[in-house]
Amino acid sequence: MWQKLTEQVGPENLTVIAVALDSAPGAPDAFIREANATYPVLNDREHHVAELYNLVNVPQAVWINEEGRIVRPPEPAGAFDFLNKRGPDTTQEEIAELMEQGRRAKLLYLDAIRDWVAKGDASAYAYSEAEARAHFAQPDDSVREAHVNFRLGQHLIAAGRGDEGRAFVEEAKRLHPESWAMFREAAEKLESGPMAGIAAAADFAERLAERAAANKPYYTPIDIDGLPS
Repeated sequence: MWQKLTEQVGPENLTVIAVALDSAPGAPDAFIREANATYPVLNDREHHVAELYNLVNVPQAVWINEEGRIVRPPEPAGAFDFLNKRGPDTTQEEIAELMEQGRRAKLLYLDAIRDWVAKGDASAYAYSEAEARAHFAQPDDSVREAHVNFRLGQHLIAAGRGDEGRAFVEEAKRLHPESWAMFREAAEKLESGPMAGIAAAADFAERLAERAAANKPYYTPIDIDGLPS
């Protein structure tokens, strides 16, 4: 998706910087090779970028212009809340329609980026500085403390102090419940044991159901006309 966009608009007009949030060394390497990316691809193992921009999920995108101003703060990068629309009674036809909605959402989002590249601040999709500030979710002290706990937990686990480290990771999850990135990292990369993968999947499904019942989306709606919510 991002490689095709780079080729279409030209790397001299748009620089895509992809950042994975993956604690495991080398984990994103296979995806990077498959994408054959000509743009920078980084792996933020300690979630520093997530902390700086208050990223809570993937894929999320931030639009930044030539002057370094944020034109659109963090938002789902063409993804919509399809996970909460699936259930045990969802038919194959309904799943196919959800997948088609997902495909259309990506195309519309890429069209918006192309419009911004072509028109700059005159694009209908570019926020003014005041609008960008209004759309940016400022992290509070709990979020900042969560990231500190998360990194300390990672360090302790890597040093062989697994139980102690996981306690800090659990505290990070408690302090920052909106962070799916942190939740996913903790479940998939920082847990241990032969049943860790199954437990992680069960925890994810349970948390997704709880948030759906509370009308809290997995992906927040994007403020672009035509995109599904």
